[in-house]
Amino acid sequence: MNADLTVIGGGLAGSEAAWQAAQRGLRVSLHEMRPGRPTGAHTSDRLAELVCSNSLGSNLPDRASGVLKTELRAMGSLLLACAEETAVPAGGALAVDRDAFAALVTARVEAHPGIELVRTEVERLPAGPAIVASGPLTSPALAADLQQFLGGPHLYFYDALAPIVEYDSVDLTIAFRASRYGRGEVLAGDYLNCPLTRDEYDNFVAELVKAERIALREFEADIASGVRAGPDKFFESCLPVEIIAERGLESLAYGPMRAVGLRDPHTGRRPHAVVQLRQDNLAGSLYNLVGFQTNLTFSEQQRVLRLIPGLGQARFARYGMLHRNTFINSPRTLLPTLQSQQRADLFFAGQITGVEGYMGNVATGVLAGINVARLLSGKALLTLPATTMLGALCRYVTQADADNFQPMKANFGLLPALARAANGRDAGKRERFGAYAARSMEDLGAYLAAVQFEGCGGFSGAEPTEASSGRSVVPAVA
Repeated sequence: MNADLTVIGGGLAGSEAAWQAAQRGLRVSLHEMRPGRPTGAHTSDRLAELVCSNSLGSNLPDRASGVLKTELRAMGSLLLACAEETAVPAGGALAVDRDAFAALVTARVEAHPGIELVRTEVERLPAGPAIVASGPLTSPALAADLQQFLGGPHLYFYDALAPIVEYDSVDLTIAFRASRYGRGEVLAGDYLNCPLTRDEYDNFVAELVKAERIALREFEADIASGVRAGPDKFFESCLPVEIIAERGLESLAYGPMRAVGLRDPHTGRRPHAVVQLRQDNLAGSLYNLVGFQTNLTFSEQQRVLRLIPGLGQARFARYGMLHRNTFINSPRTLLPTLQSQQRADLFFAGQITGVEGYMGNVATGVLAGINVARLLSGKALLTLPATTMLGALCRYVTQADADNFQPMKANFGLLPALARAANGRDAGKRERFGAYAARSMEDLGAYLAAVQFEGCGGFSGAEPTEASSGRSVVPAVA
């Protein structure tokens, strides 16, 4: 294919960006270095593989992540549609069977007549129109070229994965099904809950804090300088449980192990703390430990996590682990359109921009794909209103304090404040969040109408036929 656009990275943002651009008539070359060059976190060669949680955040329309999803439905997101087709029960959240989700995204992208999937590593920035969506595990060669182009050091922080256990190894005489405050589509609740008494909790925290951790590997070192990150480089929204536990005895009880809104049906009482397990695949055979990212050694994970009531005989399908995430200093390098300040035909999308959360990555892929197509067709680029969640995210990553820039996920704190009521009183939280959501959709609708936003019609995205499948180009990679 004689491509009009090169997209680097087949993760959430790159897959979405390639689709959006191709739907608008561009010939897209989508480059994914796996499987020839694996990463320290991925386990397959599929596009849009989820390496951390299988949850894409709240699906409630008056939550920040829910507002972002509503905006993406209006803008025609492919990956959100794929997520909804492969969803598993998760209360008010949108969680997916991660294997089915990645397989569906891969099939849809490979079947698109305007996309060529090239399985090779990109080591240097292309000369023509491009979207860099190489993600937090950008290869050293490309990272070095990016650093030279941007003229400054990369930023980085550590992220972690949570363990996954086999469902039939959970003791259901101890664990119970329930969602906090009774939320969820399943009558008995969408989560498994392992309850802990005060004494069990205190013992668990003590053993967790003193457990042996995995030493940082070479892959965790900063690409540019070789300097390893310290504890201050952990991303606050995805801290390993052992780091949270070090901050105080009750830190976990008020964090991922909070028992508010739950009652143990075996005792009729609220536990002191709980560990929640969320379904990880459509078959219901795997469950992940919610909020239990960790960097303990595998043997210590077995020992310490089996102290949790209900997990005494747990079998682990995947252990938790730590990995390094790389992102650029977007306030110094990007425009709100996600264009490079130095090169109008170079765009960035996904976690490398400093946007956090799966849906934030998808959303920036949507915007970058649309904007590069508009650029090449001579149309004005989209800069979404700051009252929309995506517009606010883009404003944050491009206008934050560059000296103290840290990744950010969708949250209502990014949005401009609402006007006070006529009586001068502020609205309650529920009313306020609902008002943010309503304002977002009203302003997004008006803006898209004003710019004559084109939908992404054309190719339907049906499953590939035998003739259209296998379009990947897979050269040998050293």
